Amino acid sequence: MKKSNLFLIAALLVCSFMTISNVNAQDRKGRPANGEHKGPPSGGHNPEQSESLSEMTGYKIGDKATDFELKNVDGLQFSLSDIEDAKGYIVVFTCNECPFAKMYEDRLISLHQEYAPKGYSVVAINPNVSATNERESYEAMQKRANEKDFPFVYLADTDQKIVPQYGALRTPHVFLLDAELTVQYIGTIDDNAKNAKDVKVKYVENAIQALENGEKPNPNFTKSIGCPVKFSK
Repeated sequence: MKKSNLFLIAALLVCSFMTISNVNAQDRKGRPANGEHKGPPSGGHNPEQSESLSEMTGYKIGDKATDFELKNVDGLQFSLSDIEDAKGYIVVFTCNECPFAKMYEDRLISLHQEYAPKGYSVVAINPNVSATNERESYEAMQKRANEKDFPFVYLADTDQKIVPQYGALRTPHVFLLDAELTVQYIGTIDDNAKNAKDVKVKYVENAIQALENGEKPNPNFTKSIGCPVKFSK
């Protein structure tokens, strides 16, 4: 009788251990074992839990950016000084093919339509433009801008002359400048890349509103969620 009880207890312990192990395995989260992470995020993100500005090269909060001259998709050269009566500039590094960049295209259009009349235009720059990549070529940029009917400029950062100055790491990556070209905010557009309807915090819009109120954006730095910029060197 005692041996039967011991055997039963041992069997129960083994079953319990296997069940707990299986549950833990199913609940375990994080990147796959090979370290890869493909496709867009499954939902919202918390950009405020991010790397520090010291990990970025390029402009920091409070730095004054220099103006530039880049070719727009309309074939003309464009500079920030071309925008009359600007109160600020929503400079965003983006591209054609990144899934994150595509998810934010409509939101960038809405940002420009809402805030350009108030003095804050979207200035989109493609740091991945390449004559050898047909999906990121200048012609592909023109096609994309036409398909989406971009109301803002879409500039080709040929030879990546501008992206190192700003220190943009991902697409999209936003740098909000004030009228004097001082960097006031760096980071992501909002807190939900996947679904605009589920956005809870609109970081860029909040930063603009702070400037309008004569205040400093808070937070003024968030982690940009997107595809890594494809640096050629």
